[in-house]
Amino acid sequence: MPFLLDTNSARRGILVALSATPVLAIGGCATTMGRYSLEEGVRRLLEMSTQRAFARLTQPGGFYDDQLTRIIVPDLGGQGGAILSAILRTNAVRDRVGRALNDVAVDLADGAAPVVLDAVRSMSLADAVSVLRGGPTTATDLLARNARSAVVEALLPGALRALHSDLFEILSTALSASSGRDLSAMADSVSGQIGDAIFRAIGREEAAIRANPRETRDPVLIALLAV
Repeated sequence: MPFLLDTNSARRGILVALSATPVLAIGGCATTMGRYSLEEGVRRLLEMSTQRAFARLTQPGGFYDDQLTRIIVPDLGGQGGAILSAILRTNAVRDRVGRALNDVAVDLADGAAPVVLDAVRSMSLADAVSVLRGGPTTATDLLARNARSAVVEALLPGALRALHSDLFEILSTALSASSGRDLSAMADSVSGQIGDAIFRAIGREEAAIRANPRETRDPVLIALLAV
């Protein structure tokens, strides 16, 4: 959670009370981080980015209403692809299935949030300076490399259960006819899409925080990122 304190007084408090702390050069500016290390600063950046991203994604329509995060009906190819094409031959049906998949993504995102936050808190940040000096989504890119597989693995059981539900009864029956392999492939694709959408959403929030750290009202992020 960000500190809801007056930005100027909070920053002065850090600088005065902890003036003996070494000054660290970031992005060409000398910045005193007080009792917070650079690694902790990066984690705070990622935690806030993650919290904001999930707050958006878990709203009704949180995936579907945003081109950046929309989940599409997978193209499986082969027998499964032929079955899907037959079922989804009209745009109206495809749109209904697409919206249903995106509703599933909203439901599953709740369970993925703790996995992402745990990854943020445990990830190694051996070169935090490089992360801070990188592009607008550098921290998120590092997080995705460390945590994407765990997030997708956490999403997969829920995606498979959803595809077996009454909501997707026609898809489930048709795809299970091919030994269930195509249904599993669809669950894999949906889980992967949700995972990628989550990290894209986090990256967007990171970029926004970097662009305007004062808006966060978090004195550590302001000290770390403000120019």
